[in-house]
Amino acid sequence: MNLQPGKEGKMDKPQQPLYVQVAQRLIEQLKAGTSPWQKPWSDEGIQAFSMPYNQQTGQRYKGINAMNLLLSGREDPRWLTFKQAEGAGFRVNRNEKGTLIQFVKTHELKKLRDDKGVPLYDESGNALSERLPLERAIVSNAWVFNAEQMSGLPPLWEGRPAIDWNPIERAEQLIAHSGAQIDHKFIDRAYYHIRYDVITVPDRSQFSSSSGYYATLLHELAHWTGHPSRLDRESLMNSGIEPYAKEEMRAEIASMLIGDELHIGHDPSQHASYVESWVSILEDSPAEIHAASMDAEKIFSFLRDIELKVEKEISVEPGSQQVTPQMHSQGLKYLSTGDEISYKGNLYRIQGHLKQGRLRVEQLPSGLQFTLSRSDQLYASLLEVKLGELLQNSARINSKLNGSDQEVLGTPKNRR
Repeated sequence: MNLQPGKEGKMDKPQQPLYVQVAQRLIEQLKAGTSPWQKPWSDEGIQAFSMPYNQQTGQRYKGINAMNLLLSGREDPRWLTFKQAEGAGFRVNRNEKGTLIQFVKTHELKKLRDDKGVPLYDESGNALSERLPLERAIVSNAWVFNAEQMSGLPPLWEGRPAIDWNPIERAEQLIAHSGAQIDHKFIDRAYYHIRYDVITVPDRSQFSSSSGYYATLLHELAHWTGHPSRLDRESLMNSGIEPYAKEEMRAEIASMLIGDELHIGHDPSQHASYVESWVSILEDSPAEIHAASMDAEKIFSFLRDIELKVEKEISVEPGSQQVTPQMHSQGLKYLSTGDEISYKGNLYRIQGHLKQGRLRVEQLPSGLQFTLSRSDQLYASLLEVKLGELLQNSARINSKLNGSDQEVLGTPKNRR
């Protein structure tokens, strides 16, 4: 797509690699104290920013792309390509410049056709495709525009669903299920000790708010993921000012991601001492921001996997109360990442959660990928199948438990 200056939008050709552009802009903002992770949330839980996401797909931008969009200084987190905006009925304002993002393409979609070469469609009229791997990965450039650069978009708060969880409770559950050992002491700083694999934080009474307490804990939990038994992160293994600063950069970006996900925020004040080191590292090695961003995404995924694993676990201990349909359906009134549901001859695999409550779904065996909203009829149908399977599992578990109870009740008569 080529857009000429003076028309609906324009893009400058990148003169330097994206990571160099990001590093230079980040250095400027770090010196000015305005970088994304230097902006704390308020005690009332009002966020300083939201992570950028694609308005059409609902998917959050990741890695170096997320950093580049954050550093653009836009307050609205919604972004679209020119084509996406045009297709949605929005208009990119005259003389606006796009912001560069890059993506790696490892597969391509090939439309399925019958023996006569006629395209095949599913029952909803969507073209069927198969996903084929490329011989070598392709790095592609794209330019996106912020909602502030367009006309026709509704206000950000309009149609944005309220969160259906308590941020403090969710943070508490994540920390508890991580299994991390946490010590509380009357000290003025928090830290993670890799040799003993222990997180130490100030006593809870020393924090002015619950969100500040959990934000600090989540930051240290980001460090905790780097232990050799987990992500085995090199920046955590080495000692010295520079390795410490590199590790702090990863933990700060990861804290930003997990804080945005949980709506718990983060507190950057205790890490201000690393700013000078971060600037020095980025000046010497601009590529470090790319590596740090990718490591932060790994930290975020590791912690999210803990949550997802807990969501999927349904266990019943022998001798516990009877399993009821309500026990299975409670907290499972939604489709979740990892669900695989058979419906009308197809297998639907939930690949991940997007913004605004939407899901990324893959239909098999066609390989068709699409976005699913809670308001879609297919969502309701898949959820009905999922809950039906859970009820069947309840019956099987209860049958086993009842059989076990009968054996226990029968033993006394054999005692002497």
